[in-house]
Amino acid sequence: MLFIDYSSAFNTIVPSKLVIKLETLGLDPALCNWVLDFLTGRPQMVRVGNNISTPLILNTGAPQGCVLSPLLYSLFTHDCVATHASN
Repeated sequence: MLFIDYSSAFNTIVPSKLVIKLETLGLDPALCNWVLDFLTGRPQMVRVGNNISTPLILNTGAPQGCVLSPLLYSLFTHDCVATHASN
């Protein structure tokens, strides 16, 4: 058994590649488009006290703390194949 701890795992999701995988799994195209819209063009800002940074538009990754992010990451990585010399 092998456990892997991915650093910043949700940030590594590439929405366009995720949508291709979702389509391959047979998800409805409308749902795939919704996921793509949800993950692209998201503004991110940082607030410290009363100061707010200039928005940065994100086009990769899934939002931290979002209930969908673990599911989307699982679907994004579901086709990773484990290989080892002993297999």
